[in-house]
Amino acid sequence: MLRGFYAAASGMITQQRQQEALSNNLANVNTPGYKADQVAIRAFPEMLMQKIDARKTPTTSSMNIPQNQLIGSLNTGAYVQEYVPDFKTGALNQTYLPTDMAIDHQQVPDENGSLFFTVQNNAGDLRLTRNGNFTIDGEGMLVTNEGYYVLDVNGEPIATNDHQFTVLPDGTLQIGEEAVALELSYVEDTNDLEKEGNGLYAGEVADNLPADAIYSIRQGFLERANVDPGLSMTQMMEAYRLFETNQRVLQAYDQSLDKAVNDIGRLG
Repeated sequence: MLRGFYAAASGMITQQRQQEALSNNLANVNTPGYKADQVAIRAFPEMLMQKIDARKTPTTSSMNIPQNQLIGSLNTGAYVQEYVPDFKTGALNQTYLPTDMAIDHQQVPDENGSLFFTVQNNAGDLRLTRNGNFTIDGEGMLVTNEGYYVLDVNGEPIATNDHQFTVLPDGTLQIGEEAVALELSYVEDTNDLEKEGNGLYAGEVADNLPADAIYSIRQGFLERANVDPGLSMTQMMEAYRLFETNQRVLQAYDQSLDKAVNDIGRLG
């Protein structure tokens, strides 16, 4: 019976974490470039139950020979193995702001591959993002909303010198008479990326962009979050009902134990 307690409790915890992930997705439905988290749920290993018994053999020594009688398998519950971001490209939203950029018309050779803007965090480490909601800081540098530098192909921060600039489809920034190319990073398998928050990802990138990669940098556009609000609400309702089901199972076990201890135990 205690195993049933653990199985029901693990189901409740799993659905609670599912709810948390879905709630976070809905909270970021208006965050540019946000990638929805998908919950990978796995079951604990099943246990093979056997009844261990003994029978007497017709010998003078009355030897007892143990026998194992197969009862069946027992599930031991479920758990959330990991949160996996869905890197499906979101729709584009036109903002008309010259500092906003989006990666559009993406076609890459690897099934799980994707292109990213490259930025530098406060510690000087390189990070990847699909959030092109950039701005100009007080020093005239192109930065993210968190103040991280947007890098060029030489790995240097991009200085606009407070000039208006034009972004060409290949990612070149025309700043006055100068031309600076954005550093676009390619990841062969996005499942290897580590999500850090603020739309940033850490991971290994390819040395060069694939020659057959097709993309276009759109100035004055932002990539929307790839969250489907309707689907997320439906999944939240399913998770809530599964949570309630496990809760009722837990209550049933609790009532059975209460009878066993307070009623049957008293009669004995």
